[in-house]
Amino acid sequence: MANLGSPKKVLMLCGDYMEDAEAMVPFQALQAYGLSVDAVCPGKKSGDICRTAIHQGSPHQQTYSESRGHNFSLNATFDEIDSSTYDGLIIPGGRAPEYLSMNESVLDLVKDFVKSEKPIASICHGQLILAAADVVKGRKVTAYPTVGPMLVAAGAHWVEPETMASCCVDGNIITGAAYDGHAEYINHFIKALGGTLTGSNKRILFLCGDYMEDYEVLVPFQSLQALECHVDAICPNKSAGDTCPTAVHDFEGDQTYSEKTGHDFKLTANFKDTDASSYEGLVIPGGRAPEYLALDQNVIKLVKHFMDAGKPIASICHGQQILSAAGVLKGKKCTAYPAVKLNVVLGGGTWLEPDPIDHCFTDGNLVTGAAWPGHPQFVSQFMSLLGVRVCF
Repeated sequence: MANLGSPKKVLMLCGDYMEDAEAMVPFQALQAYGLSVDAVCPGKKSGDICRTAIHQGSPHQQTYSESRGHNFSLNATFDEIDSSTYDGLIIPGGRAPEYLSMNESVLDLVKDFVKSEKPIASICHGQLILAAADVVKGRKVTAYPTVGPMLVAAGAHWVEPETMASCCVDGNIITGAAYDGHAEYINHFIKALGGTLTGSNKRILFLCGDYMEDYEVLVPFQSLQALECHVDAICPNKSAGDTCPTAVHDFEGDQTYSEKTGHDFKLTANFKDTDASSYEGLVIPGGRAPEYLALDQNVIKLVKHFMDAGKPIASICHGQQILSAAGVLKGKKCTAYPAVKLNVVLGGGTWLEPDPIDHCFTDGNLVTGAAWPGHPQFVSQFMSLLGVRVCF
């Protein structure tokens, strides 16, 4: 459940080719927790988009690769913001910080947050902006390793990241090496804003598959981890440490969504060894994976266990194809991606039109959403069923 008091306000500093996950995961996670988040970019206004980049490494590469991510919609205008009205600042990484670090208005904005001692969370290459703003002298800071020399030159106490999930906190500055560390990074930020968690430590299971939608696994997975829940991801015929390739689904002027390759998502547990009774909730991402997962009888058995036991289930987009195949939608009110309406109706569910597309619904133990823009509601409603809450 999200915070019910007066919401904290957070500013996110965006730019073209910021890293896809490093923008959207904290943006939607913080909204799910009940915070108000404004995303701005110099030279752009509310409603404009920033193109994002998917960065990921490989043991076969000397550096990370880059491919196109989602189009990220801004919801505020840079030239109209008043930094004094915000309680914290988020700086995603990627390539955007290279040019943002040369913008005097950006540097002045960062200096305002440092002077006011408000929390700043910066990840990956975002620390280039901190270095350019001359706010890291004497501070312990980590980042993506190639940023280290610049931070040392700027007078920071460089903390070499042991893994790409490493984070560092020094006063009001929170830094992370890469999106792998979002759970700790976001957790530190909400606590720096005065947030407290109740009902955490829940055990949650994610039902994954090849070409599930990138955001629809990463955002809820890391959002729940940041709330100190134990979250496992499994996929039929795969084991802990294996990866599932994901798909970036977006609307770019065609009659249906486009698809691009997303991040490789690492599984945390073995499907064949999973004891469903040890988990308190189930999440089913959308994308293309549900088409084939719905044909797997072991998947069907697992989903039926959660529904028969009345445990919270959250399913989004095409995930409802699995619910339909499992026969668990009978008597349930449910939404989904509109093209999945036939599956819902034939599966005995009562169709709820997702208007607007970010509208999510809860019916008993079931939370359903239509697509990734609805993640703030989707995660918040699932938190409510689990009894997990962030309070400020």
